[in-house]
Amino acid sequence: MSSSSSALETEIFQYIDLHQNVLVENLEEWVAVESDSVQPGLRKEVIRMMALVANRLKVLGATVNSVNLGSHQLPDGQNLPLPPVILAELGKDPQKPTVCFYGHVDVQPAKKDDGWKTDPYTLTEINGNLYGRGATDNKGPVLAWIYAVETFKALKLAMPVNFKFVIEGMEEAGSLGLEELLEEEKRCFFADVDYIVISDNVWLSNRKPALTYGTRGNACFFVEVESGDKDLHSGTFGGIIHEPMTDLIALLDSLVDPTGHIQIPGIYDNVAALREEERKLYESIEFDLEEHKNNCRVEKFLYDTKKNRLTWLLNIIILPLVLFDERYSLEEILLHLWRYPSLSIHGIEGAFHEPGIKTVIPAKVIGKFSIRQVPHMDLSVVKQQVVEYLENVFSKRNSPNKLKVSMPLGAKPWVADINDPLYIAARRAARTVFREDPDFIRDGSTIPIARMFQTITQKSVIMLPIGAADDGEHSQNEKISRYNYVEGTKVFAAFLLEISKLHGQLQEISNTKTDN
Repeated sequence: MSSSSSALETEIFQYIDLHQNVLVENLEEWVAVESDSVQPGLRKEVIRMMALVANRLKVLGATVNSVNLGSHQLPDGQNLPLPPVILAELGKDPQKPTVCFYGHVDVQPAKKDDGWKTDPYTLTEINGNLYGRGATDNKGPVLAWIYAVETFKALKLAMPVNFKFVIEGMEEAGSLGLEELLEEEKRCFFADVDYIVISDNVWLSNRKPALTYGTRGNACFFVEVESGDKDLHSGTFGGIIHEPMTDLIALLDSLVDPTGHIQIPGIYDNVAALREEERKLYESIEFDLEEHKNNCRVEKFLYDTKKNRLTWLLNIIILPLVLFDERYSLEEILLHLWRYPSLSIHGIEGAFHEPGIKTVIPAKVIGKFSIRQVPHMDLSVVKQQVVEYLENVFSKRNSPNKLKVSMPLGAKPWVADINDPLYIAARRAARTVFREDPDFIRDGSTIPIARMFQTITQKSVIMLPIGAADDGEHSQNEKISRYNYVEGTKVFAAFLLEISKLHGQLQEISNTKTDN
């Protein structure tokens, strides 16, 4: 790194340090807005939150377009206005690359009596942690990006890139209307965009930075078993009928074995093979099993170690001679968390679930489960495999009840190229700020927005998180540490410098090849 670049970064970092309390005050203002997009009664708060963001970007000097998406109909027939999506841009220098940042400012539901130690809508600092709904998902990172850009302007420094914002207020409710907007704007707003950055996830570790290059998809299923049109008394009918709940429990129990292996035939057939280049990424990843257990409050995982050394030895010695069973992986925990499919059972609709006892036989029950699928699994194939398997299991029970299997929601996995300039620049920025190389990780959850942007815009996409593994996004006591918030802002500023330099170098190489 040149001395001038180091001096410039030092100046930027010092400014961010000196103004970190302003960063925290900004987050306090935003967290106070109950922008819960899931609950219809709080839609006005989401719209108010979008107005705050628009005003903030206008003060920054950006050209802001708040795009009206109309309304949507709720299950009860009520029409509710959708919050606008903000499309904003700052700078149009054709000599500079254009970076587009996506973020959202709506949040998951939260109430103090859910188990929060503090008021979820009052940002509270305790031992260096900033607690509040949206602190890490995603208001904190959105503000960090805004402040990174503001820092250049405050220091009267030329922006190294053109910058665009896409900010929405319905991510937690499924990003209603966003996909259609992206399709409409791919030849306009996104025409000159070179790179897209998303900061809507967290590190694997509590302390070591990470860059995310892949996520799993998700196929959600309903399994409905129905006997008649009314519930029955268990004393009058128990013992003489095929109970829907008994059928359903048997079906759900057949889906996965005690080791977590999915029992559906063929479900693993199309899972992408583990390449040597990717396998090596796992060797340096910082992953503390006890820390991970503490973060999720469990005593034991299905796998006891990050690396099964016996399996590793067998792979090295025997792999050339025998077929490799993908159930036993080199990095068991991480592979099963990120790049192998998993099946989770979520609940049963129609079953009695209130306190106390109700001796009823439900007439209809609906089991709900999902399969986190990975490249190269096909959603339509997965659906067919699930339906055929459950119908086969059900037929063996000789039950007269009616079975219906459906897949109401399916989202595909996403994988990026870690050799893309985005990842090179982000790695350099993280190393500059944190003095160590970040881990390259996948995310076991589904973040449809990354694949959506990549597929529609055909631009390079990176997921660049600043939150730690213990931030508790979507959970009680969500937080972001002051350290991560401030240092993350520095990473974003350093990233803009790095991507500008790298883009310029690539342009020079391209021009040289063209001249030759």
